[in-house]
Amino acid sequence: MRLAGGEGRDGGGSGPLVVLLHGFGAPGDDLVSLADEIDAPVRLVFPAAPLELGGLYGDSRAWWLLDLARLEDELRRGVPRDRRDEVPDGLAAARDHVIRFLDQLAARFAIADDQLVLGGFSQGAMVSLDVALHRPRPPAGLILMSGTLLAEGVWRPRMPSLAGVPVMLSHGRHDALLPYHVAEMLRDRLTEAGAAVDWQPFLGSHEIPRTALDAASQLLRRLAAR
Repeated sequence: MRLAGGEGRDGGGSGPLVVLLHGFGAPGDDLVSLADEIDAPVRLVFPAAPLELGGLYGDSRAWWLLDLARLEDELRRGVPRDRRDEVPDGLAAARDHVIRFLDQLAARFAIADDQLVLGGFSQGAMVSLDVALHRPRPPAGLILMSGTLLAEGVWRPRMPSLAGVPVMLSHGRHDALLPYHVAEMLRDRLTEAGAAVDWQPFLGSHEIPRTALDAASQLLRRLAAR
């Protein structure tokens, strides 16, 4: 299936609709290959972020812009930043963009919230969680790969809305971009709020390991069997 602002694959059946958001600096179709890696009878949609980076980045996009000079300095010093207190400029606009896209999907394919799974990688994982926390009803599940805890003062009071929602949360112990210990905090905040968190730490860096894809597939198979 191909949609305005996104690309889709049908995994067979009429199971959940899974919307996966790519990370900063990636092309809009960056996660499409995951359709061949996720083993579950689901439909997959891969929206492209609204911001075109251009320049040296080629066909790359973002959900919001980053301070690249500051990021390069952090990488050079090997000190990834704790972003818990940050509310990035552009986060609200990214949220609104994704919510409009989800409304289009719901209208076109008659998708109820209990058949919608949100997720993504890195910046896409953060947007997915932010969207889930701001929509009137929670999604059926969340797949959060190598994201981090942002806007804690905004997110944390909203997290009880995810009580009972299955969440696959993965993070590399050697992530040089987003601190591992902050991902552990995100795990703890979600768990305290009542979400059913499947924590998948791994020994790699800022990436999507096989273990995360296997855990995501298991979550989606459980949802499809309901």
